[in-house]
Amino acid sequence: MKKTELSKERTAELITILEKRFVNNIERHADLQWEDVQIKLNENPTKLWSLNEMEETDGEPDVIGYDKNTNEFLFCDCAAESPKARRSVCYDHEALEARKENKPKDSAVNRAKEMGTTLLNETQYRELQKLESFDTKTSSWLLTPPEIRTLGGAIFGDCRFNHVFVYHNGAESYYAGRGFRVLLRL
Repeated sequence: MKKTELSKERTAELITILEKRFVNNIERHADLQWEDVQIKLNENPTKLWSLNEMEETDGEPDVIGYDKNTNEFLFCDCAAESPKARRSVCYDHEALEARKENKPKDSAVNRAKEMGTTLLNETQYRELQKLESFDTKTSSWLLTPPEIRTLGGAIFGDCRFNHVFVYHNGAESYYAGRGFRVLLRL
């Protein structure tokens, strides 16, 4: 079995988890049908592996939309707070290498890539927040525009006072309450 493949048992278990979450959170995707999502899941074992990575790191992935132009369902981390198993990371590999002391174990960009996913950008994060309030006690690194990153910064977002805030920090910083959310196109 390759690294990016799940056992038949885990595949069945994960699909059951995803279906239950889809049904229990129908307001996130009221115009979509589970049967259509499941067909795509069955056709894409590598994407199932990525969804499993999201699930195993406390992301609680769920469908948040459908892109008609590319015929893809959009899965995103829908855990109320930034996924616990993905916190205390700096922004990217360059930032990780720049730290002289107390380096975190990994970076958000690197870990997202290893999972076969991408960080949410600012627009995607704001769209996610329209579904419900996420990150009311934590924050999440966001895909940072190159013009900010080349100056040593990175952006992150959270929701406080019923408002979505996007801030900046040095890319090498990391905090116990900051992780990252990812998007997977299926």
